[in-house]
Amino acid sequence: MTSESFDANHYFQELYKRPILLETKNLCQSFQHGKTQRTVLHQINLKIHKREFICVIGPSGCGKSTLSRVVAGLDPYSSGEVLVDGERVEGPCPERGMVFQGYTLFPWKTVKENVMFGPLMRGASQVAAESSAREWLSIIGLEKYENQYPHQLSGGMKQRVAIARALVNEPKMLLMDEPFGALDPYTRQKMQRHLMDLWQSIDITILFVTHDMDEAILLADRIVVLKANPGEVKEIIEVHLPRPRTPELMSTPEFKQLRAHVDELVHAQEEEHLDPALQRLPEIPRMTQVSHQK
Repeated sequence: MTSESFDANHYFQELYKRPILLETKNLCQSFQHGKTQRTVLHQINLKIHKREFICVIGPSGCGKSTLSRVVAGLDPYSSGEVLVDGERVEGPCPERGMVFQGYTLFPWKTVKENVMFGPLMRGASQVAAESSAREWLSIIGLEKYENQYPHQLSGGMKQRVAIARALVNEPKMLLMDEPFGALDPYTRQKMQRHLMDLWQSIDITILFVTHDMDEAILLADRIVVLKANPGEVKEIIEVHLPRPRTPELMSTPEFKQLRAHVDELVHAQEEEHLDPALQRLPEIPRMTQVSHQK
């Protein structure tokens, strides 16, 4: 779809007609730190539609990763509700796949065995699990590496295996917590493109946590901007840019304008909520006789 043929209003009208897959109602998450209680998430109200691609962004400490872990069922929440297909989230479930920034593959298992793990745990036969694993390894282009171990793979390849391991369980939603954060810029760009191709080809809803504003704009249908202390929804932005999106889009006035708006939302907060330890930095004593002045 070209920029000339893309009708953003029509796109979002159709998107909002889809069923709501994930809904959070007045979601709060707090924890006790000594004698004080810290609220990480406060009154988070979200509705995410089927096959939507949502990016969550915000300053450090705003609860981005906490939100993804709560939706995944990995962390409890203090109050409110998290509903997937109308059912309350009570814990982890294969219907909600999770991909982390760190490489969480089992190092003692081969690539194929890592992808087979989920189906086997769900009761699939060895033959069925192996067939599903090979199908997904073919989809992500790593069928030639099925018998290698994680330490033999590059960072990008490890994350592709992690994505395949999540998707082999046929989840309704894929939760991704800064999955490309540790990759070099070139590999990161390739992984973004690969993820977009996957999302456009299969029936999956994605909640993607990132601190990279360019990444959020390139990937998302909508961007959820959180503010910190406590973590609350500050703004939800519809990305009115045509798909498929390529890095060349970053040079357009439309992209730059949206980038400036997201930047203002995020960085203004970082100044407001600067870590107290960074507000009064000590003067560094001179510890060298070498001068940088000519």
